[in-house]
Amino acid sequence: MDSFTQIVLGIATAELCAGEKLQRKTILYGAILGTIPDLDVLFGQFLNPVDGVAIHRGLSHSLLFFGLLSPILGWFISKIEQEKINFRSATVLVFWCLFTHVLLDMFTSWGTQIFWPLPDRIALKTIFVIDPLYTLPLLICLIIGLRKPTFALRKKYVLRGIYISSFYLLVTCSLKLYALQQFKNALQEQHISYSDLIVKPTAFNCILWNANVATKEAYLLGDYSLFDSQSITFERYEKNNTLSKQLSGNPDFETLKKVSEGWFIVTKKDNDYYFNDLRFGLLTKDPKQPQFAFSYVFKDENGKPKAQEVPKQKRDGKALMQGILNRIKGN
Repeated sequence: MDSFTQIVLGIATAELCAGEKLQRKTILYGAILGTIPDLDVLFGQFLNPVDGVAIHRGLSHSLLFFGLLSPILGWFISKIEQEKINFRSATVLVFWCLFTHVLLDMFTSWGTQIFWPLPDRIALKTIFVIDPLYTLPLLICLIIGLRKPTFALRKKYVLRGIYISSFYLLVTCSLKLYALQQFKNALQEQHISYSDLIVKPTAFNCILWNANVATKEAYLLGDYSLFDSQSITFERYEKNNTLSKQLSGNPDFETLKKVSEGWFIVTKKDNDYYFNDLRFGLLTKDPKQPQFAFSYVFKDENGKPKAQEVPKQKRDGKALMQGILNRIKGN
């Protein structure tokens, strides 16, 4: 999830774990601890663009990392606040602030390598990385709670915010299962054989859902709004295996291939190869000249093709949101 949401969740968690002992200092500790897992983005700035993407939500989002870091930071906090909180309680505080960060990230499309060094990412794909319907109830209850004079009252309101936001997560899980069944029904009705299917929400909402369908020769992309009245249609994008073979063995290509979990196509334009990650949708829906939300172009550097992320323009985001707002109303 976005950094602001993780800070809010971190403060709420810190308040529940140590609000009686640390009082208003839970705001500081919760904000810091709720941000720590995402510091891998800063480390990624010192790596090439592909390796920076590959490490995101890896080690820093793992149980191994939390297990090692919690007692260390717990010791520091217990020394700083030695008259207020002991080592054990401070360690529990750190662990839960880190762990809830990752639990929430697991509901997004990118997911987390919570069992790092194992390569698999846990991604439930039920919520977009920014979703006001999750964040606002938690934020409002947290603000109201922190204004109360006693821990008992603060805890009451913070728990209320956690319950509301957590209930919303459960709602998104139910909506995803419903959307998944609609896509399966459409594929069956259209007699489409497929080997894999993933469904995820579009930006900022849980009403409009996207599907990626893997067939033998191509990927099919479709969308479904809960307000739809017509059948789901799919757009076909060839796998272009010949182009993929031409990049085979290139370190950046092999890394991106792992990061995308196999959901990609390679295209070629003006003698440049483009690696397009299918999991995050399209900016434009022209099958002849598709523009994907996450795309990398291979440029020659010292005689070797190196991947560079294709920059996105403000108008791309504006067009994407306009398309979502129009499509969310139903077909």
